[in-house]
Amino acid sequence: MDQAEKLRNIVKSQEAAIKSKAKMITVTSGKGGVGKSSVSVNLAVQFRKMGYKVFIFDADFGLANVEVMFGAIPRYNLSDVIFHGKQIEEIIVDGPMDIKFVSGGSGISELSNITLENARFLASKLIKLEDMADIIIVDTGAGISEVVMEFVKSSREVILVTTPEPTSITDSYALLKALSKSPDYDSKHTTVNVVSNKVDNQAEGKLVYNKLSIVSEKFLNVNLNFLGYIPSDSNLMKAVMQQKPVSMVYENSKASFAFKRIAEELVKEDFSGKGKEKVGISQVFLNIFRVKSGK
Repeated sequence: MDQAEKLRNIVKSQEAAIKSKAKMITVTSGKGGVGKSSVSVNLAVQFRKMGYKVFIFDADFGLANVEVMFGAIPRYNLSDVIFHGKQIEEIIVDGPMDIKFVSGGSGISELSNITLENARFLASKLIKLEDMADIIIVDTGAGISEVVMEFVKSSREVILVTTPEPTSITDSYALLKALSKSPDYDSKHTTVNVVSNKVDNQAEGKLVYNKLSIVSEKFLNVNLNFLGYIPSDSNLMKAVMQQKPVSMVYENSKASFAFKRIAEELVKEDFSGKGKEKVGISQVFLNIFRVKSGK
């Protein structure tokens, strides 16, 4: 048996055994500029304050919002694992409060051309992230690209960030519509949690949610849940200018308390494994490249 065949056998056996130990939360949005990455980073901070080990997987390929908010620039990304022999540990960046993050990087154009065997190899490496974390937050790109939708429909917990702007609500509905039409989307296993950002108060946040919920209930097969709201807060911009999460530098701000409430709501479901079956980030990547390769 040659080395290549041994590798194939290893990754196939690992693929069959993929079961995530970590809770994966996918944060997404219908359009850019609504505060999606801010939600990802600040929830990570709140989870760390609760004592959970947290990874952020920056799947917003080509952009670097998470990096900017952490004030750290990664040397390597996922493509380096496949094409340049880097280990998964080498692409992990240490953020504040021992929050780890991994950059998908701008190399997605390269990743889109890899073989299914390469994808299996990458998935076998990503399993290590799941063993090292209690919670993995996936910060997707905005919109309804194939990669974004694969993360959304594969996740058991999705956070859809939207704002009161009509274009944001319209684009959020477009994402929900695309999700509903996906043949392998299972509404029984995926909860789409709506977070209303940049609102004046809870009443406005709930109003934004209701606008989405009414049309989704009428026309789509998507389960929506109002997870909470983030109030407009000048401290958010101050924190961005300092390249730090508001939950760290302005802990007593309105925004920080709002993130704390949302994080507490998300961990009400315990980590005993008795809840929803967990799908890992490694399995999501296998799904993505199966779609691309038609296998």
